[in-house]
Amino acid sequence: MTPNRPALPDPTTAPELFAGVLGRRVMAYIIDLALMIAFMAMLFVVGLILSIFTLGLGAVALPLIIPVVIVAYYTLTLGSPMRATVGMWMFDLVLTPTRGRPLDGWKILIHPVVFWVTVWIAWPVSLAIALFTPRREMVQDLVTGTLMVRRSPMIRHWQRVRAA
Repeated sequence: MTPNRPALPDPTTAPELFAGVLGRRVMAYIIDLALMIAFMAMLFVVGLILSIFTLGLGAVALPLIIPVVIVAYYTLTLGSPMRATVGMWMFDLVLTPTRGRPLDGWKILIHPVVFWVTVWIAWPVSLAIALFTPRREMVQDLVTGTLMVRRSPMIRHWQRVRAA
């Protein structure tokens, strides 16, 4: 811990930051997934129309829609000053760095990649790990050095820490 940076919040001293985070993350994921699927469907229709006009050449780009939408969605949302996807924002969640470094491009890209890999391999294991960590951190949080907390209590927490 550096002198200018306060310690990370602890679930025993600031339980409001971690209350219901895991359930909120699941619900946020469902909303984010629905938004990404809707955007992928729109791009797929546009791609099919373009492939008709290009005599099938546009169909070459169709397999790229899924990875491009996923990367773009997380980069634009987690990379914004809000530091949350649309689903996270709706459920009052924010992604916070834990190692004293800002959320840079690599963390923003690696976080969802690790998430999607762990979900594809064994989603129950990914959720179970969060049950055994005191701050409800999932695999992607541990790998990238981030922490998911509730936004509104976090703002009040840091204001109290700075005032003390």
